Amino acid sequence: MSFVTNPILRGFNPDPSIVRVEDDYYIATSTFEWFPGVQIHHSRDLKNWRLLTHPLTRKSQLDMLGNPDSGGAWAPCLTYDNGTFYLIFTDVKSHIGPFKDTHNYLITANDIMGPWSEPIFLNSSGFDPSLFHDEDGRKWLVNMVWDHRKSKNSFGGILLQEYSPEEKKLIGPIHNIFKGTKLGLTEAPHLYKHNDYYYLMTAEGGTRFEHAVTVARSTSLFGPYEVDPIGPILTSSGKAELELQKAGHASIVHTQNNELYLVHLTGRPLKPSMNCNLGRETAIQKGVWTEDGWLRLANGTTAPDAKVELPSLPEYSFESEPETDHFDGEELNIHFSSLRVPFTEEWVSVTERPGYLRLKGRESFSSSHRQSLIARRQQAFSVTAETVVEFEPETFQQMAGLVYYYNSRNYYYLWISHDEELGKCIGIMASDRGVYTEPLDTPVSIDGWNQVFLKADLHYEELQFYFSKDGMNWTKIGPVLDASKISDDNVELKKGGTLLDQGFTGAFIGLCAQDLSGRKKHADFDFFTYHERDEK
Repeated sequence: MSFVTNPILRGFNPDPSIVRVEDDYYIATSTFEWFPGVQIHHSRDLKNWRLLTHPLTRKSQLDMLGNPDSGGAWAPCLTYDNGTFYLIFTDVKSHIGPFKDTHNYLITANDIMGPWSEPIFLNSSGFDPSLFHDEDGRKWLVNMVWDHRKSKNSFGGILLQEYSPEEKKLIGPIHNIFKGTKLGLTEAPHLYKHNDYYYLMTAEGGTRFEHAVTVARSTSLFGPYEVDPIGPILTSSGKAELELQKAGHASIVHTQNNELYLVHLTGRPLKPSMNCNLGRETAIQKGVWTEDGWLRLANGTTAPDAKVELPSLPEYSFESEPETDHFDGEELNIHFSSLRVPFTEEWVSVTERPGYLRLKGRESFSSSHRQSLIARRQQAFSVTAETVVEFEPETFQQMAGLVYYYNSRNYYYLWISHDEELGKCIGIMASDRGVYTEPLDTPVSIDGWNQVFLKADLHYEELQFYFSKDGMNWTKIGPVLDASKISDDNVELKKGGTLLDQGFTGAFIGLCAQDLSGRKKHADFDFFTYHERDEK
């Protein structure tokens, strides 16, 4: 008997949607404001996974210019039917306040690697859309409906409507098939058929520590749906001792041997802060069908296991990936993402100076439009990131360096810039819930340095920056910073009961350049190393 250790997709990989096509398993996860949109991982044994592709690679598919922090691509649903992959997703244009502007789309492909089609608009009534392929060949969309009205349940139920592949649009009447349970915040619907029942799987309780998976069933697609008598079938709520918290937002898959597994969202909090700087991750649990036709965890409880028994499939591992990117190819590493916009020669290039990544300075971290920033997910608690940059700023408005980033209001930045008295200099800036600070009393002069090596050392809740002239002799710069603040949990901000900010992503480490003068001063990075260390 072999086991897998959770989570299977570490770091910011929430809202998993799993599908099996013959011997291959694919999981799609949310990417929010990060481009390209939607991550698809691949496995053949449910243990070893690799990032395979991103289906939303063109602005014509996903135009996020101006989208808010934690807007963009929410909760994808990946399905397969009769030779075609279907990917449903929401492009969220606003999500703070009484209204949510949520536009739902469908793209298709005959191969998981694409090409993926242009998007078909479906509706805007709510988020978390999911496509169900019934046995009679008809296709049905479910999504939660958002109700902005006073004294109403804002999570107003699960809508069902037929989708016509021939007409490429939703058709027929709209049915509200499930209003949820007393847990509330009913979202993330997926429909399944097993024996004589339709099963509606939803997430409830919100995506924080009260998160849960609720299942209801009906002999009719249109309901009424009977809620599982045990209540949530999976939750970490009230179980602070569990390693896997925030368990919810699940989908299911049957193996070739008809073994049943659930993949679900989870988070691993740092202690004592209980902040999850790795974001919301993806875990797996073994499931079973009971004799009376209900879905249960194989462990006999409703709590997620950190170690899970694997199915009877041969192990299928992947080659380890290099830790250092030398920017020698014509394309960027698949793990790199940008904010809201595609990689274009207008602002990022690996060909203008072969062997270097060139970033042309654009807007500040406060912008939701045109930042020159590429970054990758932090996927372990203990990480070292290192780079070297050649940059000759002429004004304090020109900056470049190494960033530990959550969103436009929450980050730590080790920057190189110009000061009228110090010349070329290095410093740190930080933002915590929008409160801007500079941890150093004064920047450090590095005038005359041609290259500057930069390093971020992360260990659980601690972040220490370093700099060096030669990449061998390192000097600490600034205090130990609180890495736990780069998390959904810290970002969430309420005032007088009103939600002012919320986040759904995770910590990124990357390279950036700003030119607030508008002259697009460039910085050249020779390499980027991301090294995960053994954890305690």
